[in-house]
Amino acid sequence: QVQLVESGGGLVQPGGSLRLSCAASGFTFSGYAMSWYRQAPGNERELVARINWLAGSTNYADSVKGRFTISRDNAKNTLYLQMNSLKPEDTAVYYCYTRDGGRSYWGQGTQVTVSS
Repeated sequence: QVQLVESGGGLVQPGGSLRLSCAASGFTFSGYAMSWYRQAPGNERELVARINWLAGSTNYADSVKGRFTISRDNAKNTLYLQMNSLKPEDTAVYYCYTRDGGRSYWGQGTQVTVSS
């Protein structure tokens, strides 16, 4: 079955960096677009970044452009999110996501807290 397991979250000071990872299994990772979403308390889940299956195309939310970079290693079945210049408003649970036809798959999420 499809499994997405995020890691790399934690507590970081404003201006700091974190790299999130998402280990994928149970499907042909290299054939699917992958995304990172986040959800802060009281807010709806929002798209942060998306990367196509060949890693030739990426899209970012305006709020993270120039600070976050999404990437993938198809040989390792792993998705990444490099987050630099973190701000308190980046505090959220970050989720890995993919879609296969009509079915959506989510990881369990990893908490990112940006605070001094």
